[in-house]
Amino acid sequence: MSDDRLALFALESGREYGQSVARALGVRLAAHEEREFEWGQHKARTLEAVRGRDVYVVQSLHGDPEHSVNDKLCRLLFFLASLKEAAADRVTAVVPYLCYSRKDRQTKDRDPVTTRYVAALFEAVGVDCLLTVEVHNVAAFQNAFRCRTEHLETHALFARHISARLGDRDLVVVSPDVGGVKRAARLREALERSLDRPLPEAFLDKRRSEGRVSGAGLVGDVRDRTVLLVDDMICGGTTIVRAAALCHEAGALEVFVAAAHGVFMPEASRALQEAPIERIAVLDHAPPFALDAGFVESRLDVVDGASWVAEAIRRLHTDGSLTELVADGPSPPSGGR
Repeated sequence: MSDDRLALFALESGREYGQSVARALGVRLAAHEEREFEWGQHKARTLEAVRGRDVYVVQSLHGDPEHSVNDKLCRLLFFLASLKEAAADRVTAVVPYLCYSRKDRQTKDRDPVTTRYVAALFEAVGVDCLLTVEVHNVAAFQNAFRCRTEHLETHALFARHISARLGDRDLVVVSPDVGGVKRAARLREALERSLDRPLPEAFLDKRRSEGRVSGAGLVGDVRDRTVLLVDDMICGGTTIVRAAALCHEAGALEVFVAAAHGVFMPEASRALQEAPIERIAVLDHAPPFALDAGFVESRLDVVDGASWVAEAIRRLHTDGSLTELVADGPSPPSGGR
């Protein structure tokens, strides 16, 4: 893609993913510098003119060994603000994993609604648009922001991957909780279109309070079938491990998992290793650094989402349809990346 108006940046903590997006888009990452100062202070500035340009900054807001979620969020906000100061025509934050998206409502007296506060921060620095992937609660996300937002759901993307890997199995699509039933249904419908046959569904009752997960059990029939568990993220692994165990106890032949965000905590490695799960598919914007290398090699599928995000950026830049992209998924690869 050759267009001098488009500028694509990636901060250093997410540079590898940003380079994958740039390659898929057919552009180079725009040059910038980052400097560290005393007591954790920092600055980032563009080394290229952005006046009048359509600017995109790619940064997934998950923690890693070097930067906390809050550090990444702060760095991103300051850099976005500096691009507006430098007279960029439009600034879009491309945030595949949006931090604090699970804290979207009050579940206890005087609870914060942190999703709304994060939205206010992006708006305060003058962001024109925020693009993200598979948020926890779409309605809460859309209502939190007053600037333009674009949300990429992953059902078509995962349907292609799962159809190729599990298309010959007797599948049942399962949500690990009631809140994820619609997400699982969208993936089930995409799989039905891809496989040209109806698929059953099921869900589990789950309640979470003060970090503890409980619930009555499974609603639906998984006996003698291959279970596909569908969630938006895996962090500590508690929800997925519990769901897999309940499906196994209910007679499932095998359990596979699809989750957009593999933001694994260190404690997830042992829990997932011991769980009755064949493989887990996640997208590529959050490296699985916290997991045991052997587990990553033998049981984790990292699905290319960078090319898909790159296509979303191309369509935003050219006023193309993101609705069609979400519905159809990315175009089949024509060769190596």
